[in-house]
Amino acid sequence: MTPTEILRIRKYLNNKFGNNNFTLENSQTKDDSMEVHYDGEFIGMIYKDDDEGDISYAFQMAILEMDLPSAADASLI
Repeated sequence: MTPTEILRIRKYLNNKFGNNNFTLENSQTKDDSMEVHYDGEFIGMIYKDDDEGDISYAFQMAILEMDLPSAADASLI
């Protein structure tokens, strides 16, 4: 992705979530994707889709079960 695309998407994420904690880096493996980091921690990927000139970006984030709070945690209620 271009540097301009990266800056625009980073600004969008930071504005949408009301902080400046998102950073983006070009993927080392694909030209149409970038890594998403939050407070320096890798949290997912953004993929670019160009469908006959209609460009969109898809954010994919995996959440590991071991990172979730315990089901017995009373604060979930």
